[in-house]
Amino acid sequence: MELFDTHAHLLDERFDADRDALLAALPEAGIRYVLEACCDEAGFDAVAALSEAYPFVYASAGVHPHSASEWTAGTADHLVRALAHPRCVAVGEIGLDYHYDFSPRDVQKRVFAEQIEIAISHRKPILVHDREAHGDCMDMLRAYRGRLTGVMHCFSGSYETARECIDDGLYIAFGGALTFKNAVNRREIAARLPLDRLLLETDCPYMTPEPFRGKRNDPRLTFRTLEVLASVRPEPVERIAAATMENAKALFCIA
Repeated sequence: MELFDTHAHLLDERFDADRDALLAALPEAGIRYVLEACCDEAGFDAVAALSEAYPFVYASAGVHPHSASEWTAGTADHLVRALAHPRCVAVGEIGLDYHYDFSPRDVQKRVFAEQIEIAISHRKPILVHDREAHGDCMDMLRAYRGRLTGVMHCFSGSYETARECIDDGLYIAFGGALTFKNAVNRREIAARLPLDRLLLETDCPYMTPEPFRGKRNDPRLTFRTLEVLASVRPEPVERIAAATMENAKALFCIA
């Protein structure tokens, strides 16, 4: 089986000591593709360079809600240039985060909207970060209904919210949190959603799955999330692996 880790942060400093060795080992470990997610303007060029160095790595470009206060007209221009890179396949990680509120909420919403508009105009999917902001996040996505596509990263909402997102053309991504002992409701939701709208991700080095919590996460642990997803669904694990791979390739327009 081969998997697509649709959301990683391999440029995080926690990979500085062994990044190249880890990346070189991924294909043999069954990780066919990785999408390196970007969080701030400083990362636009860095993620592109990583994707150039490793043929199985793709890139996104976007400003995370934590960094929304850093957004300027120049950032918007830089984002547009970044999206022209042939291996930049998405806008993200973008959205709202009301847990930390590192940027004012009105600024988060304005920057989220601007980046959605850029994604639509350049026909790129979005990687949506939604933490403790379900109401405002869904209201904003509804405003663009029928015009955008993308993925709800690290999905933590209700079944009804997931169905609405799917009906609006979005995919639902599950990562290490699906394996947590207290994630019973999340697994029940994952069991009920259509397979052709599911993706796998790690969000590494964060969100390490059970039983490895406390250790650094990396794309190889996508297989652990796959195992747990397969344990709650009727399809064989091989079918889920193949479907999530094809879903990701379709979303990110990878041949």
